[in-house]
Amino acid sequence: MNFNLSDEHETLRASAQAFLDKEVDLAPLLVPGATVATADYEGLWTKIAALGWPGMVIPQAHGGLGLDYLDLIMIIGEMGRTLAPAPLFGTLAGAWVIEKAASPALQTELLGQVAQGSLKLALAIADIDGSLEGAGADMTARQQGEDWVLSGTRAYVVDAPAADKLVVSASFEGQRDFFLVDAHAPGVTIEPVEWRDITRQVATVRLDDVAGQRLDQGDADTWPWVRDRLYLLLAAESAAGARKVLDDAVDYAKQRVAFGRPIGSYQVIKHQLADIFALTECATAAVQYAAWTLSQNDPRAPLAAAMAQSYTADAYRDATYRNIQVHGAIGFTWEMVNHLYYKRARCNAELLGPPAMQREHVIQFLQYQSAA
Repeated sequence: MNFNLSDEHETLRASAQAFLDKEVDLAPLLVPGATVATADYEGLWTKIAALGWPGMVIPQAHGGLGLDYLDLIMIIGEMGRTLAPAPLFGTLAGAWVIEKAASPALQTELLGQVAQGSLKLALAIADIDGSLEGAGADMTARQQGEDWVLSGTRAYVVDAPAADKLVVSASFEGQRDFFLVDAHAPGVTIEPVEWRDITRQVATVRLDDVAGQRLDQGDADTWPWVRDRLYLLLAAESAAGARKVLDDAVDYAKQRVAFGRPIGSYQVIKHQLADIFALTECATAAVQYAAWTLSQNDPRAPLAAAMAQSYTADAYRDATYRNIQVHGAIGFTWEMVNHLYYKRARCNAELLGPPAMQREHVIQFLQYQSAA
């Protein structure tokens, strides 16, 4: 494996960087009480869709670009670096379930719409207590003739307020199944939660006898397969976000003068910057390795994805905290972007379960390998 990115990857990242630097303005969020819902970012999604980003890793047979996961992290990294408030995470999450669990005909129908940017999705899988791994009795499905009806609650659903359709996990006969639900159907209630990360929309979804379309080709491997890719998404966001706060901290340390010298010349600040740099380098390597294993269908991909999410979650939290310390008192103010990155880091570390849970997955994988 070559850890060096190709010229094509660098070009892809540079183009995404130039686009998002121009299009993403976080100023509307630097006001107390502001959220993505109170700002107008609808135009951003239209432009992202025009670039084909929702269809990056959707197979070409279904209308996507068919790129690999190294290509994906170039884009997702830049989304994380700029905190771009667009529903790409939820759309990719839902599309991966459809790719893994839906029939070929339904894949062609739905994934083509996702690739065109005309269908936004959200994956509703977490129980009320945040649990992701069980069958999930908080949402149940029952069959009425040839139809399926869903009732219950799903928590912490990313991008649900913007979604056209929801991909919902529900318990049927003690097993997890996935269903497709119209987000605007009668009986669907989507309640935005006061999420710490105001750059991302998260909601509680309640279904009251809502008709659902069963994705009946899936099996027990569907969620672990999707989860590995979601680990990569969050890890890529976090690694790039850590790099961003490093750049911000370095720039501020060069400009801020105390006692006649830039504060970056003091040893205590140098130590902080060096620590952030080390965290960032390791996080980037972990993400690129995970992306490579997923692209190659390497059997170590679940291990690499869990390791990447576990490490980058801790690294991003540490980096954003140190960045605030480098900025000093002004770093704690609402008018600075520092708090937006700190909040994103805290939420990325919990959204798919805490780093301790991913480390448990690592242990389980290693034990399985040693026993095999």
